[in-house]
Amino acid sequence: MVTEVSRMSALMTGASRPRGGQARAGADVVVIGAGFAGLVAARELGRAGLGVLVLEARGRVGGRTWTDRRLGHDLELGGTWVHWVQPHTWAEMTRYGRQITASPAAGQAYWLGAGGTVRAGTLEEFMALIAAGQQAIVDDVRAAIPRAVDPAAGQIGALDALSIQDRVDALGLDDEARTANEAVWAGHVNARLDQAGLSSALRWAAAAGGHWKLMHEASATYRVVGGMSGFTQALAADVAGEIRLGAAVTRVAQTAGGAVVTLAGGGQARARRVISTLPVNAIAGIEWQPGLPGAWQRASAETVASQGIKVWVKARGRVPRFVAYASQRHPLCVLKTEFTDDDATVLVGFGPDHTQLDVTSLAAVQAAVDAMRPGLEVTEVAAHDWMKDPLSRTTWMTHRPGQLTRDLAALQQPAGVVHFASSDNASLWGGFIDGAIESGLREARRVAAELAQAG
Repeated sequence: MVTEVSRMSALMTGASRPRGGQARAGADVVVIGAGFAGLVAARELGRAGLGVLVLEARGRVGGRTWTDRRLGHDLELGGTWVHWVQPHTWAEMTRYGRQITASPAAGQAYWLGAGGTVRAGTLEEFMALIAAGQQAIVDDVRAAIPRAVDPAAGQIGALDALSIQDRVDALGLDDEARTANEAVWAGHVNARLDQAGLSSALRWAAAAGGHWKLMHEASATYRVVGGMSGFTQALAADVAGEIRLGAAVTRVAQTAGGAVVTLAGGGQARARRVISTLPVNAIAGIEWQPGLPGAWQRASAETVASQGIKVWVKARGRVPRFVAYASQRHPLCVLKTEFTDDDATVLVGFGPDHTQLDVTSLAAVQAAVDAMRPGLEVTEVAAHDWMKDPLSRTTWMTHRPGQLTRDLAALQQPAGVVHFASSDNASLWGGFIDGAIESGLREARRVAAELAQAG
C-alpha cells in the first residue's frame, strides 16, 4: 500500500512539475486549480473511474489556504478556522483524521471609545457592548434565509439590495457601539461595510442556525492541527489522477468532443470535461472560448466585495492574550493573540482594504497596531496579499449588494463542457473552506453523471 508520505513525495517531485510546458495528451476531466474544490472534485472523479488531470499554476496545492512556517509558528496565510457546524469540512476532517485546536481565549479587550480613544476592558465587557447590535443586524435571519442550504430563497430577495452598512445605519447605535459593531463585521467580511451585502451577514448567521455567537465561533475559533497545507496534502495524496504543479492555464476552448486546455508554456491537454475552480475575481485571467456565461462575466467585472488583508505580527515580549478592535476606516480593524512564546507574542490581524496597509513595511504595521493596541513593539511581519495575487485577486468571497440572489444560481450552472466549482458559488458556507468542498463534490457528481450518460 502506498503511504500518504510516499504519495505526496511523488506529487511534489517530477510527477507534478511541467516538463517543457507540456501536459499529457488527454484526460476525461481537466481540473483547473488544486485548492480544496479542485482536489475534492479530482478525488471523486478518480474514484468514479475517470481519468483526471489537475493543473495548478502555483508550486503547491491548497489554493487560498497556505500554511507557512514563519515567526516560529505554523501561520495560516489564507483560510484558517473550521468548525463542526460546517458539514462538508467536518466530514473531510473525519475522513483524514484531522484534529482541531482552539485559538487562545482573550482575557483582555481593546476598542475605540468616544473621540477614537482606545479603551481597555475585559472580553465580557466588549461582548456586552456589541451584543444588541450584533443581534439586530441578523435578527430577521430566519425569515430572510429560512434554509441556509438555499440562501437565495425566503425574504432575502427584498433585502439583497441592502449593504451591511445600511442595516447598521438603521439601528441608531451610539458612537461607541456603532464603531465596535462595524469593526467586528468588517473583520468578518474583509471589506468596507458599504460594499458588503447584508446577504453575507444573513447567510453566515443562517448557516450557524441563526445564532450570531455561534457564527463568531464557527468563523474564528478552531484551527486544524498540522495546518491547512497538511490537510490539502492529505487530500492530494488521495487523488488517483495526476496533479501537475507550475502549470498555468491560459486558454480553454470548447470543441465538438470536449475542450482543449492550453498552458502558459504552450502545451495542451484535451478533455471531455473541464472543471474551473478559479474565484470570481480571477477567472478572467484565462481566455475562454466561447466566452464565459453572462453571470460570470458580470460578477467578474464587478468583483466581489472582499478587498482586505490578513497579516501576522510578531511583538516583543510575552503579552497577555487580548483581542482589539479599531474601526472599519483603520488599516487593521481586528487584532488578536494566536501564539505566545517566552519572549514574543504572535498576533493575527485583519483589515478591510489592502491598499491601506503596506505589509512589507514594519513601520506601517507598527502604526496600525498602535492605533488599536498601544504599547507593543512589532519586530516581524508575515503576510500574503491575496488581492495582488493574480490567481486569486480576493481573500474570501463576500457578495456585494444584489449579487447573491441575482447570480448564485447561474454561477452554479455549467457552460457546455465547462463546470465551475468554487467557494464563491457554494450554497451553504459560501466563502469558507466548507463551501469549496461542497462545490467540488457537486461538480464531480454532475460531471460523472454526464460522462456516464454519454458513454
